Amino acid sequence: MKVQEIKEIAQRMSIPVGKMKKTELIRTIQRTEGNNECFETGIAKVCGQEHCLWREDCQ
Repeated sequence: MKVQEIKEIAQRMSIPVGKMKKTELIRTIQRTEGNNECFETGIAKVCGQEHCLWREDCQ
């Protein structure tokens, strides 16, 4: 997903985007949703979140 699309999601959630980088922005969205801040933490293969919005970009 492109950074602009992620920023739009964050703005709809009233998250101040500022100069956040992609990883920080996605983790902030995850936290706001009440999910684990797991984006790019290396657990994608074992996290069990097959339908996660960020799955394609996660490592």
